[in-house]
Formats: sequence, C-alpha cells, structure tokens
Amino acid sequence: MPTSTGEVRIIRHYPVSADKIWRAWTDPQALMRWFGPSPETIATLAEIDLRVGGRYRIAFQSPDGEQNQVGGEYLEVQPHQRLVFNWAFHTTPERVSRVSITLTAVADGTELTFVHDRFVDSQARDNHERGWQAFFQQLHHYMEAP
Repeated sequence: MPTSTGEVRIIRHYPVSADKIWRAWTDPQALMRWFGPSPETIATLAEIDLRVGGRYRIAFQSPDGEQNQVGGEYLEVQPHQRLVFNWAFHTTPERVSRVSITLTAVADGTELTFVHDRFVDSQARDNHERGWQAFFQQLHHYMEAP
C-alpha cells in the first residue's frame, strides 16, 4: 500500500499552447518522440485509451538494452487542463503511485504542474524524482521542436 512519503513536484513553463503539451502526454505518436530519460532511449510502444477508467501502457528501451514498461489507469481526464493516472512499472505492479498533470494558461504560454505522489517508500520517491528530472529534459527538447 502506498504511504505518505512525499511527492515529486515539477513546475515548468512552456511558450506553447496547452494543446501541444496535452498532446505530448496523450497522443501515442507524440509521446513516443520524447518519453524516456535520454535522447538515446527508444520508446517502443505507447498505447493510450484516454478516458476515465481507460488504461495506458508505455514501453521504452535504454541504449544498454534494458527494457522498461509502465502503465496504469486514467483517473481524471479534463482535456487541455488536467490529467491524473495511476503509475506502476510492469516489473513491480503492486507498487502503484499516482501522477497528476495540471495545465494553466499564462500570459506567454502554459504552465505545467506535475505531481507524482503516493509512493510506497522514500526510496521509490527519490528514484522517481531522479527519473522524472531526466524525462522532463526530453520533454523540454520536444517542446522546442517545430
């Protein structure tokens, strides 16, 4: 069972519409262009059933051949505003946490507030924080692409 061991909170500003950020998280083709901790990581699968109760699954492979797969269920879907979903790695399906993404229009673009919480322990929180920092670097590069 997840405990209250803190959260990973990342706030980013992008000079783009909420629509582009929304697509980055919800369109399989867009997600596969950035999802991973490094440019060398290859997204091999993105399946998305974007509705409350719908499921998603994302697989990616690191340059050393390590395979990772995450998935979960969508808990809240407010297009271009808010997305909430469960998060669990395929190898540890009992370790379910929660990700919330909120998009807010600002004068020169969109602010993304990302919160990952309900971790099983502080080590899981710390590991995810390191991972998400790397993933957000890739999202940044995707947002800069034309």
